[in-house]
Amino acid sequence: MSEKLGLLSIYKLLPQTNCGECGEANCMAFASRMLERSKLPQDCPPMVKQSRYKKNLEKLVAMIAPSIREVKIGSGERTVKIGGEEVLYRHQLSYHNQTAIAIDVSDNMTAEEIRSRCVATEKFSMIKMGQEMRLDMIAVRAASGEPERFASTVKLVNEGCSLPLMLCSTDPVSLRAALEVQGVCEKRPLLYAATKDNWKEVGELAQRYVCPVVASSPNNLDGLVSLASTLESMGLKDIVLDPGTLVEGGLLKETVNNLVMLRRSGLLKEKALGYPLLCIPAVVWATAEMADPVVTAYRESYIASLLVNRYADIIVMHSLDIWAVLPVATLRQAIYTDPRKPVSVESGVKEIGTVNGSSPVLVTTNFALTYYTVMNDIEASGVNCYLIVADTEGLAVEVGVAGGQFNATKINDVLGASSIAGKLNHKRMVIPGRAARLKGDIEDTTGWEAMIGPQDSSEIGGFIKKHWDAPK
Repeated sequence: MSEKLGLLSIYKLLPQTNCGECGEANCMAFASRMLERSKLPQDCPPMVKQSRYKKNLEKLVAMIAPSIREVKIGSGERTVKIGGEEVLYRHQLSYHNQTAIAIDVSDNMTAEEIRSRCVATEKFSMIKMGQEMRLDMIAVRAASGEPERFASTVKLVNEGCSLPLMLCSTDPVSLRAALEVQGVCEKRPLLYAATKDNWKEVGELAQRYVCPVVASSPNNLDGLVSLASTLESMGLKDIVLDPGTLVEGGLLKETVNNLVMLRRSGLLKEKALGYPLLCIPAVVWATAEMADPVVTAYRESYIASLLVNRYADIIVMHSLDIWAVLPVATLRQAIYTDPRKPVSVESGVKEIGTVNGSSPVLVTTNFALTYYTVMNDIEASGVNCYLIVADTEGLAVEVGVAGGQFNATKINDVLGASSIAGKLNHKRMVIPGRAARLKGDIEDTTGWEAMIGPQDSSEIGGFIKKHWDAPK
């Protein structure tokens, strides 16, 4: 980690009064939170309110600004944020704004095809580990070469879809026609793309309509640096870099290498390269007219996954098949999950199925993987029960027991905060087999009988059927 992000460097600029107004115990703790990006300089009330700290506040804001600029696309609830990254490897800190997945439509498609793809993209939703996975954008391609037709397609998409737009054309006339469609420029679409041939016209459009813009220079990083610097000199700040997505003739390796070099250089404070990156896995369809569409979609999916794993901040895909899109969305979720924070669910008492006063009471932790595994196994076994979810700070049963986060007090806290005791005609609970050593402590603390359950939640159904004999 660079000196710029050193803990002491941040601490020296703070008031050092340990006033606690920020919610932390002292200024050193606040500096630590700033270092891990859970606090901002503006979260320190004295620095905001007192003019004597103004210069230090400005220095801190500049100090913790991410090396890769954050760019916002769209407006309202579905605004897409990309970039804002600080590290090359996730374990160094964390990644922040997940890769945006855009689905393309073409102005050569029929109106019905366009509507269908927009609806499918907007409605795509999958829940995994308690988190919703969605698609983020619509990329409208000017394949016809006709500005009026492109504008008409953009209007159709804009009126029927709330997702942010990416306007894809290297023709400034077509881009201008699309931006003049009522309501489009207010949504801050991403303009794709400024090239060495049209940078002046497209840059002026981005200025006039206050839109983010893509600088595109396929497989020419020197040209990309020059293009980005030129756009910067025009006063543009929201820039996205497209180094080209080359996948044929063994060039996929070059594409990946370019992404790595761009991200590494951006993190090393090469100003012209400190921007988010865009890739277009959908290019595989350009040469696949006679190929098997299933094979092509599979190829697009694994190329997209590779590019997400190598720093692409936006990818444009064509396939909407669930088996092609879901692996990419799942990988994205895994990559952008903060490794410092276990994925957890809210603690409390859950009712599974139809419960009554004699229903079993089971206990688990709030580690998301444990919770959903237990939930699925209980539902699959047909057991109607209450499930006590203890706050173990997102740790699994065995780890939580070993570290002390899964204990009798945590279980008792859930019991005290709920009304479960008044709903039952018994005081018995089934604790995980891997927490057997807590039995005595749980009984002493809660006043409930603790039955030692199975080691594996897949055996819950058989265990309840054999051992649960609570009064009717």
